[in-house]
Amino acid sequence: ITLQDKNGCDYQATLHLTVLPEVADVEESQAICYGETYTWNGRTYRQSGDYSVTLYDKNGCAYTATLHLTVWPKVTETVENVEICYGESYKWSLNNKSYSASGDYTITLQDKNGCDYQAILHLTVLPEVADVEESATICYGESYTWNGKRYSTNGDYTVTLQDNNGCDY
Repeated sequence: ITLQDKNGCDYQATLHLTVLPEVADVEESQAICYGETYTWNGRTYRQSGDYSVTLYDKNGCAYTATLHLTVWPKVTETVENVEICYGESYKWSLNNKSYSASGDYTITLQDKNGCDYQAILHLTVLPEVADVEESATICYGESYTWNGKRYSTNGDYTVTLQDNNGCDY
């Protein structure tokens, strides 16, 4: 443009304008497990949502950065209650290990999203049932009924019985 100074003399003023290219907005998607946190641009997040901040490039131009955060739901622990008879063992299908002592056994597993959760086995070993011995004497020609079966000859006879818990003795 042409301007005049205070004395009425013309002079030229020139503007050199540089338009910087547009800075693209940035979007980021992340997923975390329940109870975890995610730190993004100096802030810590723990709930699902869309979070936006205004940032500036090296030339001082503003752009928007957006975080799409998904928090996977909490997986409830798995609890399995098992009773076994004395002398038996239980093979836990979740880890393919066998257990033969009463107790609580805990393992950490991962759900389909890769989030950890606890599985607990409450194992009870039922008490040992004492074997029962019975002696009987009969006269020749007689019979003796024991556990629903009749016996009339000398011998030792064994039967397997079950207690109230279904355990053999």
